[in-house]
Amino acid sequence: MLKYIGKRFLTSLLTIWVVITVTFFLMRLMPGGPFDGEKLTPQVKANMEAKYGMDKPLMEQYAMYMGNLVQGDFGESMIFKGRGVTETITKSFPASAKIGGVAVLIAISGGIILGVLAALKNGKWPDKLIVFIATLCTTIPSFVIGAVLIYVLAVEYGLLPATGFDSWKNYIMPCMALSAASLSFITRLTRSKLIDVLKADYIRTAKAKGLSKGTVIFKHALRNSLIPIVTYVGPLIASLLTGSFITEKIFAIPGLGNEFVQSVTNRDYTMLLGVTVFYCTMLVFFAFLVDILYVLIDPRIKLQDAEV
Repeated sequence: MLKYIGKRFLTSLLTIWVVITVTFFLMRLMPGGPFDGEKLTPQVKANMEAKYGMDKPLMEQYAMYMGNLVQGDFGESMIFKGRGVTETITKSFPASAKIGGVAVLIAISGGIILGVLAALKNGKWPDKLIVFIATLCTTIPSFVIGAVLIYVLAVEYGLLPATGFDSWKNYIMPCMALSAASLSFITRLTRSKLIDVLKADYIRTAKAKGLSKGTVIFKHALRNSLIPIVTYVGPLIASLLTGSFITEKIFAIPGLGNEFVQSVTNRDYTMLLGVTVFYCTMLVFFAFLVDILYVLIDPRIKLQDAEV
């Protein structure tokens, strides 16, 4: 077990390093730079580049950045003077985490409940209705859902505030927009997997032993249906907790997604790299956690199979 965890941990570190390296060099290949949009004299621009080490060879810049990163130093923003990257992430992440956490709970709980209901009513009108709505929500982007919600619930009827982050009412529309596609996917995944599991021989045996329908479904069938859902939920949690870039922009949420979009627009190299490192670390961590949870959810899964 420890050998398996150690191997996964090293693989995770390697993945993070590759993402950082690729992002670093791709940014430098982009046309323009963080100081090109400002009205600076050549001398001032040269001084700014020297301050951030951009006058040095590319490999030396990379070595400097990685050295600082290992020490926990993400640097300062190249656009907003005196604004640390770590400070920005610490300030912005809680807003994204609050919205994302609620969206995750809605997606997982709602998806499993609707998926079970559709599987138990397979072929009947509740199943067809749930599948139709799930398919529709999967194909519509979150920013389109968000725009429709704003128009209907905020502009037309004035039931909810369109933007802001001041009260619980501000959570409703962003969480609905963020969770719609994920909830729909989990619903379809739960339904299809549960239908297959209910046809298995051990389910027939459980029914033949006289076990109640609830025990058969929730203790035996549903547990074995959760494995592919866990695979999807790991990256989902990381994605939603760190913020949906477009959705946060639409609802004016001061989250991490907004900082990412702004750093790309401004070509703020240090901020963009810092947010990317944070997002990548979260994603890899939850993927690592999912690999460990495989064995806990279904003891029949061997570690050798999980390594494949």
